[in-house]
Amino acid sequence: MPAIMFQGTGSNVGKSMLVAGFCRYLKRQGYKVAPFKPQNMSNNAAVTPEGGEIGRAQALQALACGLEPSVHMNPVLLKPQSNVGSQVVVQGKVIGQMQARAYSQSKHSLLESVMESYHLLSEQADLIVVEGAGSASEVNLRKGDIANMGFAEAANLPVILIGDIDRGGVIASLVGTKQLLPPSDLALVKGYVINKFRGDATLFKSGLDIITGQTGWPDFGILPWFDDAGRLPAEDSEDLGRDKAMAASGRALKIAVPVLPRIANFDDLDALKSEDGVSLTMVKRGQTIPLDSDLVILPGSKSTIADLEAMKSEGWDIDIKAIARRGGSVLGLCGGYQMLGRKIMDPEGVETEKGAVCEGLGLLDIETVMAGEKRTVQVTGRHLESGSQMHGYEIHVGRSDGPDRARPIFMIEGKLEGATSLDGRIMGSYIHGLFNHDQFRAAFLKSLGHSASGQGYLRGVEQTLDALADHFAHNMDVSGLIRVAEQGL
Repeated sequence: MPAIMFQGTGSNVGKSMLVAGFCRYLKRQGYKVAPFKPQNMSNNAAVTPEGGEIGRAQALQALACGLEPSVHMNPVLLKPQSNVGSQVVVQGKVIGQMQARAYSQSKHSLLESVMESYHLLSEQADLIVVEGAGSASEVNLRKGDIANMGFAEAANLPVILIGDIDRGGVIASLVGTKQLLPPSDLALVKGYVINKFRGDATLFKSGLDIITGQTGWPDFGILPWFDDAGRLPAEDSEDLGRDKAMAASGRALKIAVPVLPRIANFDDLDALKSEDGVSLTMVKRGQTIPLDSDLVILPGSKSTIADLEAMKSEGWDIDIKAIARRGGSVLGLCGGYQMLGRKIMDPEGVETEKGAVCEGLGLLDIETVMAGEKRTVQVTGRHLESGSQMHGYEIHVGRSDGPDRARPIFMIEGKLEGATSLDGRIMGSYIHGLFNHDQFRAAFLKSLGHSASGQGYLRGVEQTLDALADHFAHNMDVSGLIRVAEQGL
């Protein structure tokens, strides 16, 4: 099976973006290509048509391939709930929570599921582009590895290493990786690429000579910084650092988003950020939420109760209530919706100890019970106020009810969804992905007194993927990479 695996010399070196660009290039060349990432760690998940969860990056890569996302594109997803523990999702379904040490000791048992997904995907494609996770040189984690060299060895895949020159030390990162890898892993490596280069790439020729001289690996190109990367959905919360208030002519609609420790599905914000005349600010720890904000959005959370307590410790609850008193609006999505209510009860100990009760912000007259199975489903419905159609997905535990549910926001497959305060300025919904759809986004912005630009957000994502493919093809040795994939080891 023709396949190639891209691994990084570190985290956040641009693996996901590079794979998406290569996938779109291959699709345009007539290949039936599919993406694959054996293990991912992210709270920014997507819901597949099967009703399972995968990393947001693999959903974007599926789009680049012209495919519907599948749970088999990312068979193991770790969703951090604390600094030392994660929820473990296998082939789209939650199998439980594990502390880091326990997972490290048992991850090898998941290789069977990973290989099953890989082979199922291989039957439907004629070339697979695989993305590693973290760093290829984490030799302390090599035993039982299913994310990088362990998977490449099991699947007999050629590996291309990615070095990030933007963070500095790219020569040392690649040469150091060569020094650390054992001979069996070195036999898998077929070359390297340099990513995120700024300036005149010809000036780095001596750097390439040093890396190739020290490692014996050929280079497959230098990929310059891609300025439009921010137009594509981000997966890693590290990428929130690239967000800034967007310049807007005239009176901008000011939106503020507090960045909570376990923020999830923050790609809900991407379409709003792309709107002309919208200034969206990510409020980081130690900052106050601007009191002149027109709208505060509380995004999803992997640990609603812990993030609610973090919000209170930052004093953001006081800021949000002050904004509401001054006439501003507040929208809560999923975990943010739960936080807006009077109470969150956890009788089964889903997030805390059994029987815990947490006081919410009290801006919506609802209460949430954290109980039952996790709901992961794609949905289609109608915005009740405007009549506009909407599409999205749910990915949450818990149910919310109370008097403000009498003023729902959507009709979803015959059922009313969401809640609104009596004055209409406080809103909550379990639906993610709402703003990706132009008709609903325009209606929502109009309700805030702001006109939408009329741009097609999803069409813009497709155009950016095409531009990324052009960028990749212009700077990479694409024929060489395809030859590596087809010849294998």
